[in-house]
Amino acid sequence: MANPTSPPVETVSTGADKAKLAVAGVLVVGAVVAFYALGQQDLWLRVAALLVLMIVAAATFFTSEPGKQLIAYGQDSIREVKKVVWPTRKEALQMTGYVFAFVVVMALFLWLTDKTLEWLLYDLVLGWKR
Repeated sequence: MANPTSPPVETVSTGADKAKLAVAGVLVVGAVVAFYALGQQDLWLRVAALLVLMIVAAATFFTSEPGKQLIAYGQDSIREVKKVVWPTRKEALQMTGYVFAFVVVMALFLWLTDKTLEWLLYDLVLGWKR
C-alpha cells in the first residue's frame, strides 16, 4: 500500500535497470551452468559456486528499480500485517468449532438430499429395486 502522504509515482524503467535485470538473469543461468560444469569437483565447491553466483544475482536485482519496488512492497506488507487484530485463542477455537459444525450439518444435508433423489429416481420413477 502506498504512503498516503505522497502521491503515486509511476516509474519508468531505465536502460540501466534493464541492464541490471539482464545481468541478474545471466548470473542465475551462469550459477546453474557452473554447478553442472563443475560436476567432477567436490560437492561443496559446486554448491559454493552456485550460492555465490545466486547471491550476486540477487544483489544485482535488488539494486534495480523493480528490486527496490519489491523491497518496498515487502515493507508495506509487513506494516499492514502489524495492523491486523488477531483473534484470541478462545475466539479462534470458537470459530473453528462453528466451521466444523457447519461442515457436519452441510454433509448431512447433502447426504439426505442425495439419498432422497436416489430413492425418487431409482425406486419410484424407474422402479429399479436393489
